[in-house]
Amino acid sequence: MIDGNPKLHNPNLDGDSFFWKAGPVGIFLSHGFTATTAEVRLLAEKLHGNEYTVAVPLLPGHGTQPEDLNHVHWRDWVRTGNETLQKLFRDCEQVFVAGVSMGGVLALYLASEEPLIAGVLLYAPAIHTNTSRMDLVKLYLSAPFITQVERKSLDCPDVWQGYPGLPIKGIIQFLRFQTSTINRLSHIHQPVLIFQGNHDSVVSPQARKIIMEGISSRIKEHHWLRKSSHAITLDVECSQAATLSIQFIEKVTEIYAVGTKESFGPEVFY
Repeated sequence: MIDGNPKLHNPNLDGDSFFWKAGPVGIFLSHGFTATTAEVRLLAEKLHGNEYTVAVPLLPGHGTQPEDLNHVHWRDWVRTGNETLQKLFRDCEQVFVAGVSMGGVLALYLASEEPLIAGVLLYAPAIHTNTSRMDLVKLYLSAPFITQVERKSLDCPDVWQGYPGLPIKGIIQFLRFQTSTINRLSHIHQPVLIFQGNHDSVVSPQARKIIMEGISSRIKEHHWLRKSSHAITLDVECSQAATLSIQFIEKVTEIYAVGTKESFGPEVFY
């Protein structure tokens, strides 16, 4: 049962955009669909504590009221991501992109467009969800008549902030965003790190295969988090994911320090 403000679950949490300066390595970090920056704040704190500059935007249509998410286009999310990236490029020597759920889709899309991005970190990337064809048909047929559908449950409901329901036209934009990003996966050459939770009921296990086989990266690393739900950055293994993320970033920055991305060597799978 979802309680609290009918427009925003856990309205007392801080879900605004933030930019925390630190060292010369910057990380763009995005929340997921219907969520706010509260979803990634704990991970951001751990990354910033390791002297990384962290930039986290609140994406258009989020953090206000569900109806607003029905009036945005997926390119609005990309535009906001690019604006945040430019701030990081001005302040940092190297920039990584990261995201949770739909934020992971955004990170992939940005990496496909910007070769200067050093690497990609994905937490339960929602490139393919557990949605049946019948559910999709119902979604498109109902879009002209209802604005949102009820969410059955929330992962980590005590610390997650976002909309209790799922705005239908927003979902359609999200699905179009998935398709556009899948079509651009081959443009991604940067090192990629992927986390998925064993108890994720949102993202399909096929997401791993779609990304790993679709990207052109030579360095690809994937981890299953056996105790985690979809909300990896809020769940019990967030610290583990943060530690592995920091190790990955350090490894990639060392590679850049001794050569260029063309010198990554033979294809490596972890």
